Amino acid sequence: HCISSAASDVYKRQEVDEAFAKALGVAEGTVEGLRADIKKNLEREVKFRVQGRNKQAVMDALVSKAELELPKASVQAEVARLLEGARAELQQRGIKDAEKAEIPEDVFLPQAERRVRLGLVVAELVRANELHATPDQIKAHVEELAASYEKPEDVARWYFGDRQRLAEVEAVVIENNVTELSLIHI
Repeated sequence: HCISSAASDVYKRQEVDEAFAKALGVAEGTVEGLRADIKKNLEREVKFRVQGRNKQAVMDALVSKAELELPKASVQAEVARLLEGARAELQQRGIKDAEKAEIPEDVFLPQAERRVRLGLVVAELVRANELHATPDQIKAHVEELAASYEKPEDVARWYFGDRQRLAEVEAVVIENNVTELSLIHI
């Protein structure tokens, strides 16, 4: 009883009214506008989660069916990237001399082989089916990512202002194109 009383004193119910909607930055400042924003954000989140699950399933299927000889140099380069990433993560966690940490490379071999295999398969599907990301697709994806922010135009400028960030968006769009093609042919 004492805990629930204290909890109710700490938690005060916020009235969902126009003032609350305005405080949350809803453009119209109405409860209906707030509900519309919540619905739009939930729909976008569901869409991204479904796309993510579908993409993972497609990529897993592509890797499992791909029987090809992997270039040793590509696998070794991927192992080196994974090893470097692991050391950087250790350093971020405050581990001293993380760059000198002895981490066995064979730990990363299965993941490196999977990445290289998937990269080769996706690259061939993109080439053979002309699945490159178009400027319109990239723009639409950036706009969709930015839509959930208070100032979407600032977020869009942030993406378009850096070639590396834009390359990451382009990669996602290409993966989406591969996923869509693969789901059509299932």
